[in-house]
Amino acid sequence: MSIQNVLKTIKDENVKYVDIRFTDPRGKLQHVTVIVDEVSEDFLEEGFMFDGSSIAGWKSIDQSDMKLMPDCDSAYMDPFYAEKTLCIHCSVVEPDTGEAYDRDPRGTAEKAEAYLKSTGIGDTAYMGPEAEFFLFDDVRYSVGINKVSYQVDAIDASWNTDTEYEMGNTGHRPGIKGGYFPVNPIDDAQDIRSEMLSTMKRMGIKVDKHHHEVASCQHELGMIFGTLTKQADNLQKYKYVIHNVAQAYGKSATFMPKPIAGDNGTGMHVNMSIWKDGKPLFAGNQYADLSQEAIWFIGGILKHAKALNAFTNPATNSYKRLIPGFEAPVLRAYSASNRSGAVRIPWAESPKAKRVEARFPDPAANPYLCFAALLMAGLDGIKNKIDPGPASDKDLYDLPPEELAGIPTVCSSLREALDSLEADQDFLLAGDVFTKGQIEGYVALKWDEVFAFEHTPHPIEFQMYYSC
Repeated sequence: MSIQNVLKTIKDENVKYVDIRFTDPRGKLQHVTVIVDEVSEDFLEEGFMFDGSSIAGWKSIDQSDMKLMPDCDSAYMDPFYAEKTLCIHCSVVEPDTGEAYDRDPRGTAEKAEAYLKSTGIGDTAYMGPEAEFFLFDDVRYSVGINKVSYQVDAIDASWNTDTEYEMGNTGHRPGIKGGYFPVNPIDDAQDIRSEMLSTMKRMGIKVDKHHHEVASCQHELGMIFGTLTKQADNLQKYKYVIHNVAQAYGKSATFMPKPIAGDNGTGMHVNMSIWKDGKPLFAGNQYADLSQEAIWFIGGILKHAKALNAFTNPATNSYKRLIPGFEAPVLRAYSASNRSGAVRIPWAESPKAKRVEARFPDPAANPYLCFAALLMAGLDGIKNKIDPGPASDKDLYDLPPEELAGIPTVCSSLREALDSLEADQDFLLAGDVFTKGQIEGYVALKWDEVFAFEHTPHPIEFQMYYSC
């Protein structure tokens, strides 16, 4: 959508406000709402000044002036506000030079796409994320000097089969790890998911399906793949829709990777492909009908997996999902169709559908940084012809211990991921896609989270050690 088309939409739709949105380093969508009287061609061309010192991980208060530059192609009508509001995603620039701010996640995604073109390897990177989430009816937590606790509940949860309700208990619930795919009344979230998907479609997102996931209270909506930055925009819309539709139903949605113990955690498999001159680069005659470039791309992903974890699995909670011995993609191996490794090659009839799926990311990730980092790792694999070794077509969950010991794993903690990123980041710095200052700022934010987590007593420690 051009500037003129945005102004025409504002007039035709009788828009009252324009919501300009951007994403902070941790991946949270932020916004400023501007009355439509102030939105002109100059406003859309010149951008909007704001205080960058208020965003964690960005500028200090003595260098706080920053500018939001609207991307008119990203414009969409907000489906939740009472007043008609047009939303536009923005990138962040330095006000004095007009250059991209190096710590802006969306700007990093844009630079990753430009870098791909500059290499000559391809001209378009497609991303297809599959972000899962949980829906609860009641969420309570406390973190104090003398109390640390949490409790989640949902009427359709597996643990409520014998709960007494005033209206009675129907008993229809999926069991632990039993949510994939029984129909209603066991799956009682059909209508809310349909409303979520329909809302996404009205916002211009290409969608295809929705379903209950394996864990109790766990769900997934399907988005059609798209180009890197636009798909990161779409994932931000995806989260926004899910949170707000859930809120309208009196429920609470979370993309936290492991909100409940003893059942499956939440992942975000990311399907990736590169195209050049309108042709799929990953289709060929190698293993699983992949091209040699696709094999090398996998080699880059597996080689840099531990550094990638800092962006693809950026929460301390992420590593309560990535635990060896369970159905989590912790092993740095690849295979066709086999879902037990870190990288999978999904079956596809058409060469156009040939893609590589990274299975270890989760939806706590900042989508712009996650997608950009995955692309940079894969491109490093292609540039340096990194051999991932032979494919692992066995069930990796059922290997004998001696064979399992020979397969490297992803990180087991955010601490390890941050250490890995500090030791292995040159592949991210190529083409100035990521910068050292950006990585240092991001890592500092994440160390704060690690220290808060490691310095706080956990309830299970009282169970294990209080009477020692």
